[in-house]
This record gives sequence, C-alpha cells and structure tokens, in this order.
Amino acid sequence: MLSLKSALAKPFAKRIYKKIQKWANSPIETQNKIFQELISEATSTVFGKDHDFVSINNYADFIKRVPIRDYEELKPYVEKVVAGEEDILWKGKPIYFAKTSGTTSGSKYIPITKESMPSHVEAARNAILMYIYETGNAKFVDGKMIFLQGSPILKEQNGVQLGRLSGIVAHYVPKYLQKNRLPSWETNCIEDWETKVDAIVEETLPENMTIISGIPSWVQMYFEKLQERTGKKVGDIFKNFNLFIFGGVNYEPYRAKFENLIGRKVDSIELYPASEGFFAFQDKQDEKGMLLQLNSGIFYEFIKADEFFDENPKRITIGSVEVGVNYVMIISTNAGLWAYNIGDTVQFTSTKPYRVIVSGRIKHFISAFGEHVIGKEVEQAIQEATENSTIRVSEFTVAPQINPKEGLPYHEWFIEFENEPKDLSALAKKIDESLQKQNTYYFDLIQGKVLQPLKITKVKQGGFQDYMKSIGKLGGQNKLPRLSNDRKIVDSFLYKN
Repeated sequence: MLSLKSALAKPFAKRIYKKIQKWANSPIETQNKIFQELISEATSTVFGKDHDFVSINNYADFIKRVPIRDYEELKPYVEKVVAGEEDILWKGKPIYFAKTSGTTSGSKYIPITKESMPSHVEAARNAILMYIYETGNAKFVDGKMIFLQGSPILKEQNGVQLGRLSGIVAHYVPKYLQKNRLPSWETNCIEDWETKVDAIVEETLPENMTIISGIPSWVQMYFEKLQERTGKKVGDIFKNFNLFIFGGVNYEPYRAKFENLIGRKVDSIELYPASEGFFAFQDKQDEKGMLLQLNSGIFYEFIKADEFFDENPKRITIGSVEVGVNYVMIISTNAGLWAYNIGDTVQFTSTKPYRVIVSGRIKHFISAFGEHVIGKEVEQAIQEATENSTIRVSEFTVAPQINPKEGLPYHEWFIEFENEPKDLSALAKKIDESLQKQNTYYFDLIQGKVLQPLKITKVKQGGFQDYMKSIGKLGGQNKLPRLSNDRKIVDSFLYKN
C-alpha cells in the first residue's frame, strides 16, 4: 500500500513535469528572457559599469563588451567580493562562497547568491520528480536516502558563509525528507574520508536504504566496505535499493563493477551539478543525455572545442548548436559569473529538447601529437573493449609517453583492475581500435607510424585511492582526471607506487 508521502509525490511530479515542459519547449525564448534579466539586474554593479551593461541591447553587444574569462581572469572582481565589498559582480553580497580546489589557482571562491541558490536545490529535486513521473515508481520516498558529500560545517568570511557546495546544499534538505536522510549530521561532519565512510557503513547497515547517491568512485568505496563487512552483495543488504543518483563523472566505466557489487541492475539518474550552477539532469531513463536547465538563471554560450584556442573563437547560443559536436560551455549567471569558462566540454545528444553529455575538460585532453583525444573517447574505448567480458576496471588514467626507451611514442594507460584480463595485449589492441574508430586524428597518427598503439601499465589494487589520499584529495567532490596532456600526474603516481 502506498504511504501518504509516496501518494502525494505523484501529483507533485506531474505538476513539475508540466512546468519543465513549458520552458523546454520554448528554449530560445527562455534563454533570451534569462539574458535580458541578467543584464538588467547587474547594470549598476561594478562589473556592469566596467562593461557598459547599460548599452547592451542584444547578444552581439554582449560579445563586444564582455570577453570570456576563466577564474584566474575574473579573480580581481572575486577578491573584492571575498573582501566584503557589495555590488561587485551581482547586486549586494552573495550568501555563500562555494570553496573548490582549483588545479592552477589554489582554492577558488565561487559566489552563490540568494537568486542562484534555489536552482541548486530544485534541480536535484526535479530530477527525482521527473523519474517518478516517467516510471510511476514513488515507493522509494518512504525509505532511507543517502548522499555521500562533503562536510556541512561552514565558516564565515566577511559576513558570507563559506564551505563546499555539497555541504552548503545539506542545509537545504526539505523538512519532509529530513527523517529519511542519512548519514547523520555528526557523521557528515567527519572530515577524514575513510573514517567517514566507515561511520556511514555503521549507520546505514541496519536501515532500509532505497536511494544512494554520490560520485561513483566514492560510492564504490562505500559499497566495497559494505561488502567487506557483510560478505553480501549491496542489493542483498538493501533489498529495496532501486535508485542510484550520481554526478561528477561518467558512470559507464563503473557500470559493470557497480552491477557486480550490487548484484543486480538498478535505475540511475545522472546529474550535472557544479559550484557555478546546476546545469542539467537526466529527465528520461531511455534517452541519452541530460536536460539542460535553460530556466535556472543561467545564460549559456558555446564554442567549438577545436576552435577554443584560436585567437577569436566564434561564440554561439543555444539556437546554433549541433548534435555530436564537442563544445566548451560558457556561462553567465545570477550569481555574478559573466561569460565564464567553467572548463567543461559538452556534446548535445538532442536539440528537441536540449540534452547534453559531459565529454570532458578543456584542460583534460591528450594532444601531445595533434590527436586531441578527449575524456569521452577514452571512456567509450575502455567500455567497448571490456563489455561482454569478465574484465572489470576499478579506475584508470591516460598520459602520453613522448620519450619511450625504444620505438615510437604512444599513449600509456594506467589501469587498476578488479578482475584482470587473461591477455593484457589483446585488451590494449581492442581499446586502441576503438580509439582509432572514434578519433580520426589518432587513427592517422597510428596508420602514419607517428605513434605506436597504446600500452597498458597495471596499477596495484587500491593504488589510485592511495595516490588521491597522498595528495589530500580522497573523497568529497575530488575526481581523478581521466587523461592529461603531460605526465605530471602519472610520474607523481609512479613515484608513490
């Protein structure tokens, strides 16, 4: 029998579905409206005055006046906001800073305003409601839910609360879910990741877990500890666990391993949250890609990734994008980020409605020889090479080997296996063939004898976790880059292993 909570979830889901359809079916009008509102609201800010917002009447004016910036280039403005000044990037002061660890700039302080905060919360809620609307399954709302996240403890800096995004969002869990939510506040506040996961295992083992969510690599660690502790599959421990919600990385390389750990298939919902905004969520179980959030106070621009490093790359809006092209995503938001490069590359899987997949990071690619291999391609290659086999990969990263001891240069794949292949060179051959099929530049370099086919270096079990721990990035929102254009990560990794 349906409980009152799950019975009420269905009509609520239908109402939200209709709301979403309204803006999803008029994407260009929705984005134009957001654009006008953003410019109008920020005209009297310091940034708005510096960039003559008062005379911006259309997108062409905006391109002329507002150049693309990354965090480093926007930093002079952000520093004023952090120092407590008002009306700098957005009216007033932000209510939070999401602190993230940047690779080049140390800690980044990403502003979150009272206007931008609701979309961080609503998008995650709406993803679950769209799932309920599509499947009719609402029973899970009566069970316990867990989100593996950062500590909710916030500090104050010049009147603004400061913390990790997942910790900030923890303060916004709706009252009707508070009783269902794990881990407890005390456990969530544990800083050391391994201690925290052990505590989460203790808390969740006796509970009726129905939803589990988090970044796949860290949920995997939780699942492994559950299995170590009980000797059972996760699906046998939690009989009603039927929905896995994830974001941050592509799930496909983890799928086979997860299904083995769980012991059965479970539905999954992919999210695309970031400190800078909640950009997309999976709105249909049988469609590839996530619905781009066009009505969340974010104006999107796109630049073809191949042209991004040109002197004057062409900036386009939603109406001009094409399916299957790799774009760098640029955002302007009601948190005061303007023509801001978040560093992600996306590809559209559909334009009716607009759905995207995250294809990688503009900085995370290999083009040491002109091949421009991206994250999506290496993930697809390893997935194709291992499907329908007993091989299971725990984690991997790829780097160029420019000066080998003998022979031509090559791509070196560092792979940690849970279940090893009998023939490592046969697996390498399959991965290489998939990569050549996907990337014509790589194909030409192999065929033209500029590169030799890739080689695999085995990593000991737990090696990647040990490495992330050694650099202080175990758990939370931290992710191992899938590939790099140099050997900094792998050389450091090899040294430690």
